[in-house]
Amino acid sequence: MQIMNKQTNFNFMGKRKLAAFFSAILILTAITSLVVQGLNFGIDFTGGTMIELNYQEAVELNQVRATLEQGGFDDAIVQNFGSIHEVLIRLPIIQSENMAELSNQVVSALQADNSTEIDIRRVEFVGPQVGEELTEQGGLAMLYALIGILIYVSFRFEYRFAIGSVVALVHDVLITLGVFSLFQLEFDLTVLAAILAIIGYSLNDTIVVFDRIRETFLRMRKGNSEEIVNRALNDTLSRTLMTSVTTILVVLSLFIFGGEVIHAFAIALLLGIVVGTYSSIYIASNTVLAMGVSKADLLPPEKEEGHEINEDGSQV
Repeated sequence: MQIMNKQTNFNFMGKRKLAAFFSAILILTAITSLVVQGLNFGIDFTGGTMIELNYQEAVELNQVRATLEQGGFDDAIVQNFGSIHEVLIRLPIIQSENMAELSNQVVSALQADNSTEIDIRRVEFVGPQVGEELTEQGGLAMLYALIGILIYVSFRFEYRFAIGSVVALVHDVLITLGVFSLFQLEFDLTVLAAILAIIGYSLNDTIVVFDRIRETFLRMRKGNSEEIVNRALNDTLSRTLMTSVTTILVVLSLFIFGGEVIHAFAIALLLGIVVGTYSSIYIASNTVLAMGVSKADLLPPEKEEGHEINEDGSQV
């Protein structure tokens, strides 16, 4: 399916130095924020208690928050969960309290302020040890994904393309994490899942671009490397825009209608799609050009010519 009927001829690589400078600023800002502020880890990583309650009438979240503050639970996070009748309350670990008793105190405080009965759906406790393990395993998951991608692209294309794809992926992940750190958005397991999805999305887009770059190098007889890469990027532009726009529409629907529970997940995906689309054009392709890829690098190795055999069996 084509968005643009006419052949485009944008000079993407003409702006590659400006794009590299812009990306360097973003990455430096992200790294600085990650070092200075760090990530705002959710209960999944830090440990704490999650209480899911069901009200018989629509719940006013501000009223629930005010009741919990009066009861001394100032750090409680209150969100709708699934519907306007269900509430998810998350409490950080309080060293001096037994978490089972703490959940009972929370429910009692809310029940005293509510005329109808509140149904307790579930109470879950995540200990700090589990949180540390999740943090470690999550980091290893991203590292293994990057290593696997490096190996795959090396076999599929050429080592310059492998390095370009990994540079683009690191770029996308760092910027997404940097935004979460800069604005102190909560980082939980759903966001980690979104980061892994971003890696897959960005890699898919990059491989499509690389495939067209390789084909264009072998097809075009004239033109330098920058012109050939530009031609390949213009050839894939319609497909890239179609994929990005349709995916963004789905994620926007999740963000608007999915409720607060998956807001962070949707934000991470939105960031990843936008940054991933940009990086497949300006980071991955730019890196390949900077490393000096040429037509000779992509030609298949020449086969050795066989010797002709005479009728008597001797070689010519």
